[in-house]
Amino acid sequence: MNKRTSKLILLLFLSITSNFSLQAQRTVVGTVTDSATGETLVGVTIRVADHKGLGTVTDNVGKYRLQLPSSKVFTLEVSYVGYEPQRRTIDANHKGPANFALRQKANILDMVVVTGTRTPKLLKDVPIVTRVITHDDIAMQDATDIRDVLQTELPGVEFSYSMGQQVVNIQGFGGNSVLFLVDGERLAGESVFGNLDYTRLNMDNVERVEIVKGAASSLYGSDAVGGVINIITRNYDKPWNLNLNTHFAEHNEQRHGGTLGFKVGNVSSITNVQYASTDAIRFGNDGDFGSLAAHHSWNFKEKLAYSFNNKLKITAKAGYFFRERESQQLSHERYRDFSGGLNAEYTFDSSNSLMAAYNFDQYDKSDYSLASYLDVRDYSNVQHSVRTLYNRTFAQNNILTLGGDYMRDYLMTYQFADNGSKFQHTADLFAQYDWNITPKLNLIGGLRYDYFSDAGVHNLSPKLGMMYKLKNSSLRASYARGFRAPKLKEMHMNFDMASIFMIYGNPDLRPEKSHNFTLAAEYTKKCYNLTLMGFYNRVADRITTAWDREVQGQVYVNMSPLQIAGLDASASARWDFGLGLRLSYVYTYEHIEKGQPELSSTRPHSATIRVEYGRKWRKYSFNVALNGRVLSSVTCDEYTSMTDYTETVKATYPGYTIWKLTLAQKIGKAVTLNTAIDNLFNYVPDYYYSNSPTTTGTTFSVGLSIDVDRLFR
Repeated sequence: MNKRTSKLILLLFLSITSNFSLQAQRTVVGTVTDSATGETLVGVTIRVADHKGLGTVTDNVGKYRLQLPSSKVFTLEVSYVGYEPQRRTIDANHKGPANFALRQKANILDMVVVTGTRTPKLLKDVPIVTRVITHDDIAMQDATDIRDVLQTELPGVEFSYSMGQQVVNIQGFGGNSVLFLVDGERLAGESVFGNLDYTRLNMDNVERVEIVKGAASSLYGSDAVGGVINIITRNYDKPWNLNLNTHFAEHNEQRHGGTLGFKVGNVSSITNVQYASTDAIRFGNDGDFGSLAAHHSWNFKEKLAYSFNNKLKITAKAGYFFRERESQQLSHERYRDFSGGLNAEYTFDSSNSLMAAYNFDQYDKSDYSLASYLDVRDYSNVQHSVRTLYNRTFAQNNILTLGGDYMRDYLMTYQFADNGSKFQHTADLFAQYDWNITPKLNLIGGLRYDYFSDAGVHNLSPKLGMMYKLKNSSLRASYARGFRAPKLKEMHMNFDMASIFMIYGNPDLRPEKSHNFTLAAEYTKKCYNLTLMGFYNRVADRITTAWDREVQGQVYVNMSPLQIAGLDASASARWDFGLGLRLSYVYTYEHIEKGQPELSSTRPHSATIRVEYGRKWRKYSFNVALNGRVLSSVTCDEYTSMTDYTETVKATYPGYTIWKLTLAQKIGKAVTLNTAIDNLFNYVPDYYYSNSPTTTGTTFSVGLSIDVDRLFR
């Protein structure tokens, strides 16, 4: 064979194999869009499964071109930040473009909330600015009670101690001006200065916490001057579940609990038990107080539900709480709460629903003598309440809400003359209309009428809110009137304060009323969220105590108007590779006229910071987070005499920063291990004053949670 013939054969062979190769290769083209908006997505990654290095990205108009090496079956994997990944099989018979429509990942904005409107609504569609702390946030902190959650998650919140009990300041409003609810129900009793016993509000079996800042009296009535904090408990629809958890920390702090739930046919039940205790905490440095007393508590909760059919569901609740505080060597303080309720929900059709509820709550205090074993009750607050709520949905999802409440409020206390008792009836009617004018514009308006028998108070509380949606943004604006009726204690107190002076009630007190304005803008795109809100409150007739020269004691009075204004900003991001960031900041300005019996000590600047990173494998996952609380110093006036409100001196309370490092590990299907280092940089106040943090330095904790039912799945 000569050279010429050999070349011809070689060229023919190369031509044939090249033709086979070209026939085997395929080019796949397509477009990637957002499933909701139809917009094309730029920079989307398209990979070929099990073929490392084989892939491409979409161009500046959302199109891609991918060369497949053969006619075999291939699987394309499409991923993009903030969207659910997709897979698609391409076989030998595939023809035409391979287009993808990606759906955005569900996030907190897709969560259903109720507090801002009293009707179920997606968070992103609520016209009233609402903040949500999720079950995952709570679990990540291994939180014991509401204090742990609010201080970590919300700037502008500061818990402190007075007379050995927790008190709270939320952007210039105390515990008697912020309404705490559990599943929408009010709570009886107070610890000190109108604050609840916050240790009652444990976080075991909590689904989420919803916070509405600013006046919310048009829906919730008295006490909702500064906002509403609603704790929503969990529901279960599995055949059975059992969670056991335990927690240990410094000062012999312990927490042990468990939740048992089941669903059989139309019946479901959730039972929760928790025990918590801590030794006395003694502070090394000087201060207005030198220690916190040891205490232990029990908390029992039961929720039983029965669905008669698709229309009628009845839920019964019961609870018991007990806490003993070792306040003195020979006597202890005891606190008890008994609660129960019945709730019926009836759905007439897709447009009409009715809810009716009865709730009972009794909070008692007693002094227990270790010498005589006598347990003498000297405080009891008993509330019986009935509530009804009707919702009517019209075309375009416009919702009319009508409702009413009645409550009998009874109070017996050692702060009344001869340990006497008082009671009053309260009643209200309210209406709200949620009007979706266009898909972009939503208006909500409400009006509430309240009546308090003992105070003789009648009040109207209006509300108006607006929300306008742009492409990736939402604008919200609202006006609401706040309202707080004088409490029985404030009208009838006759209390000897440690034989130093008397405190007298005032039956002529006027109710507190406020005007609250907010303006907010929110931007959300992919994994990013930015919110900016300005607020202004003008509070008239705030109720406080003042020295009365005639009676030589303190008397409850109404103050001149005060003003609270500020800026609330937050930014967050969460990327697919596991990194998350969140920064929240609040600036608060509080102005009180000179010569009033109350002075401001609200810190002007506060912030919370979270940096977290998590990864997940088949049988193991972890999330490590660094949480920081930053509070500025505050310079304020202090009275030089309790009988003269004109003579004051300047006092400065230092700012501080406390960081907490947490590691949550999920091992297998059922085990979660939490470890934490609190006060990471060992901050200790030089002097313990009324609103300094009650920390002794760096502390360590460990928690273990086991979902027993998952071990059998």
